[in-house]
Amino acid sequence: MPTPTKGPRLGGGPAHERLMLANLAASLFEHKRITTTVTKAKRLKPYAERLVTFAKRGDLSSRRRVLGLISDKGIVHELFTDIAGAVANRDGGYTRITKIGNRKGDNAPMAVIELVLEPVSPKQAVVAEATAAAKKDAEKAAPAAEEAAPVAEEEVVEADVVADAPETEAEAPEAEAAETEEAPAAEEKK
Repeated sequence: MPTPTKGPRLGGGPAHERLMLANLAASLFEHKRITTTVTKAKRLKPYAERLVTFAKRGDLSSRRRVLGLISDKGIVHELFTDIAGAVANRDGGYTRITKIGNRKGDNAPMAVIELVLEPVSPKQAVVAEATAAAKKDAEKAAPAAEEAAPVAEEEVVEADVVADAPETEAEAPEAEAAETEEAPAAEEKK
């Protein structure tokens, strides 16, 4: 059994709150977007996402559970056919809450809660996979880079010794040219 939320319930009693959430969810699934108070939207979000998860399963027992909460068969059918198909490849986050300011009459903070029906961008999935692969490669390359780092430092020390060797002004430009050629090579090895 889920733990009850802290603080006062919406609408007074638990039965009234269940009915309010069921009616808000039915309106959300029917219109795909509703305007309500921020508090109601925040309470509706996990409720609606749970119903969408049941709809994604698509079996008879899930349909009966949802019908126990939302009594309109037309809305449940739309949830199981249209909405579940639109979010089939999405792992979660089926709703979005956007705050829109305060209501004119009683200054209550208002929000728009809407279903996220846009398909998941394949580019985002590719970027996530590439980032994970880059982290793994960086972890594998880190021990190899630590072993290669002392060798590069020795080469830089040798380059400084060569730069200090020329004492005449004629030899100085040649030494600086040799130093600039060796420095990028050392940086590439790091």
